[in-house]
Amino acid sequence: MSSRRTTAIAGSLVAASFSAVLILSGTAGADDPEPGSSQGGKPVDAAPGGVKLTTLLPRKISVDNKSQETAITATVKNEGTKDSGKIRLLVVGFDGLTVKNVQGCSPIEEKNLPEGSNSAFVCSIDNLAAGRSKAYTVDATFDLGKTGKICLPVQTADGKKTFWQQGPVPFGTTNPSPNAPATPLLLGTDNKPVAPGGDELAETGARQDVLPLGAAGAALVAAGAAGLWWSQRRRPHGQEG
Repeated sequence: MSSRRTTAIAGSLVAASFSAVLILSGTAGADDPEPGSSQGGKPVDAAPGGVKLTTLLPRKISVDNKSQETAITATVKNEGTKDSGKIRLLVVGFDGLTVKNVQGCSPIEEKNLPEGSNSAFVCSIDNLAAGRSKAYTVDATFDLGKTGKICLPVQTADGKKTFWQQGPVPFGTTNPSPNAPATPLLLGTDNKPVAPGGDELAETGARQDVLPLGAAGAALVAAGAAGLWWSQRRRPHGQEG
């Protein structure tokens, strides 16, 4: 009888341990990468019939506290029923977020950067079939003592029309981790420095805007709608098309 009781208790302990492992595994799964978000995006110029272009950014990224390096996945999608034809995706960095490289894409020279940005790459796409998407790995740095934004416009191959633009949308931290190896940043959250030029990590506050488009973002949308970003970039500042 004693032996049976011991066996039963041992069996219960094993079952409890197994349940705990399952619970912990489920909790760990909650930290897996979330699906991308089109937050801060909107159509600008009308796309060809049957073509619906959008972009996605990760809901969360992580910045190395020592190197300030981070990786972002930028995705362009054609949610329409017809192929897109030749288009291009731009990946543009603002403020504390600097785009260092986009796999398979070309850097835009400093003199041709969108106003207010610090870096940009152009990704040429020969065609994006209906229902398909294309993802790009973005290598960037993020100065946690500053705000940081990214912008993803989708344009015609010549840049004269902008079918869709996401951002400039901010990334920010809701949980400063100065002693941790990395700091998590959330999409749609402003990074607010503690003090100008300070060495401390930034304080943050969630954006109240439904669509996080600041003054720079509004200017980019207007410029994209007028087809002025690159095709007419040499005109004097303020001259209308």
